[in-house]
Amino acid sequence: MNTSAHRFIAGDRVAISYRMFGDPPAGNSSGGNGPGRPPVVLQHGFASSGAQNWMAAGLVDALVAQGRQVIVIDARGHGESDKPHDPGRYGEGRMAWDLVELFDSLDIAAVDLVGYSMGAIVALLTAVQDNRIRRLVVGGVGAGVVDLGGVDTRVIDQRALAEALRADDPTSVTDPAARRFRLFADASDNDRLALAAQAEAVNTEAIAFEQISVEVAVVIAGVDDDLAHRPEVLAKELSATLIRVPGNHLGAVGTPEFRTALLDTLR
Repeated sequence: MNTSAHRFIAGDRVAISYRMFGDPPAGNSSGGNGPGRPPVVLQHGFASSGAQNWMAAGLVDALVAQGRQVIVIDARGHGESDKPHDPGRYGEGRMAWDLVELFDSLDIAAVDLVGYSMGAIVALLTAVQDNRIRRLVVGGVGAGVVDLGGVDTRVIDQRALAEALRADDPTSVTDPAARRFRLFADASDNDRLALAAQAEAVNTEAIAFEQISVEVAVVIAGVDDDLAHRPEVLAKELSATLIRVPGNHLGAVGTPEFRTALLDTLR
């Protein structure tokens, strides 16, 4: 499997890192980006990275084994991308533009887009404004995306999360949901101030689901995922197939059932 790391400069001068895996299908002069075999683009969740969310779970290897070209992007503030500390540089809407700019820079004519948690919101906002998306798979989200425009703040308060990420002592964090993400961020060696900036900039505007037009839409939700509460609400809004898998928010994406659901959808 051939892999290489790249960076491009977004419109606001933030450098975005991405990796490409697999070879374009033989005989496709568009680099695997034609309508028959578009690349699969994977957008990770909050406080994670392309390597942690997708590569470590074996999902990239599995897709490449199916003959797919895979592009794994690190969202701004995460992984190997730039990590400004200004909330004005963040938000899932800005990250969606990063994806559009990536598609443009690679001259992608069609794409299968997969997003998890924060990445699912990014994927949905990208699909609103870009008609190059053929198949859309979103995981780790539910009714909160429909009701609130993004992460379910009824489960995790973003102000509490930002405070937790900026706290010098993680034991001082008393909010259970915020503490969970603080510990996850620490374990993943993140830039906590960059993550706090994103926490303050989450999308709260209604998503224009009526503008999303894709051939296939799938929602994958862990049965114990409190941030993907009532995923059937989102599936109905998208006219999507709903697939339930074992696990909570942090664990569902790594289950064999999630892998099977993703591979079957993109096969």
